[in-house]
Amino acid sequence: MRSTTLAIAMTLLGLSVTTAAAQHGHGSPYREQHQTGARGLSTQEVDDLVAGRGMGLARAAELNGYPGPRHVLDAARDGTLSLTPEQRLGVQRVFDVMERDAKRLGTRVVDEERALEAAFRGGSITEAELGDRVARLAVIQGELRQVHLRAHVATHALLTQAQRARYAELRGYAGH
Repeated sequence: MRSTTLAIAMTLLGLSVTTAAAQHGHGSPYREQHQTGARGLSTQEVDDLVAGRGMGLARAAELNGYPGPRHVLDAARDGTLSLTPEQRLGVQRVFDVMERDAKRLGTRVVDEERALEAAFRGGSITEAELGDRVARLAVIQGELRQVHLRAHVATHALLTQAQRARYAELRGYAGH
């Protein structure tokens, strides 16, 4: 009985310390990543990178009248944006190239993030190694962003001004 009471008391003490730390801002938003294989990325980020999703990498294009191929295809499929068969085929090609390249580069980003995290976990990372790893990661991330931006530029060229205006309306950008 005494050991059960002691266990309950210890559990409650642990919960109150955890709650107090969270209330005072000392808890880490990264706690859940502590046990993942790529500690520098959330599970959602890993999933998005490996699947080739945009993750806002082409926001500069999207918000300035350069539609995303995925969203154009979705709007065409649901009948809210009219495309000619040639346009649909062209946008699909743009999307396919973007997705292929984004998946390849996204996987490389995840691999490099895992290697960076492993170097920190190993406890012996040097300033030179850190610089090399971060520079390599930055190049890959830049290439990935360019893949997404390039797809928006190519999609823009395939659509008429009226279609781009309709796209902006569908996305909620009209009048902004």
